[in-house]
Amino acid sequence: MAYRQTAAVAERLADKRRLIVKAVRQVVAEVGFRDAQITMVVAASGISTGTVYRHFGSKAELYAEAVSVNSQYELDILMAIANSDGPAVDRIEDAIRVFASRALRVKRLAWAMIAEPVDAEVDVTRMKYRRAYGDMFRDLIEEGIAAGDLPPQNSAASAACFFGALIEGLIGPLAPGAARPTEESRLIDAIVTFCLRAIGTSPSDPLAQIGDKYGTVVPFSPGEDPSA
Repeated sequence: MAYRQTAAVAERLADKRRLIVKAVRQVVAEVGFRDAQITMVVAASGISTGTVYRHFGSKAELYAEAVSVNSQYELDILMAIANSDGPAVDRIEDAIRVFASRALRVKRLAWAMIAEPVDAEVDVTRMKYRRAYGDMFRDLIEEGIAAGDLPPQNSAASAACFFGALIEGLIGPLAPGAARPTEESRLIDAIVTFCLRAIGTSPSDPLAQIGDKYGTVVPFSPGEDPSA
């Protein structure tokens, strides 16, 4: 008789898989993908090396899964903003501010998940989500054009340049440091202003108002668990 996995067994396996992915996130937040080792993941998760490899065939597969889980979590937050009510230009600004605020609170992790040089298998997954972010901003730009709030433009090219500038200004090698909250706030304001001017508009709402619109998505909490 063929073995049939019970619901309880399936849930235990899923729990272990989530725990492993969560441990990858913790390790990468400290050292990045380049220096992350399976031994570190084992130590952070409390799960044996053998169990890790029973769930994931290779380190690259594990890291790709971690990128997918984390990126989908962040994308869902921005998509909630993109799909909300109000003028497209306001939603673009809110999405930039939320993305920037969250990325700066875990800068090392954000750099690893979005732009750090990695194995090809991991990069394929990462590029999938970078395209998804770009598509989201492209659609919002097109809404703004249709509403007459933005000038006519190549929305795909604008979104690509826009998102590239956002990443470089926040977490790239040339990004200015933001050691204190006031510096961080000024950096976010500068990036928002640059990105919005690039597509033909200017900033409006301060960050403080976004929390009223979207609840707790603005501040990043170290306790958040995308793998849950």
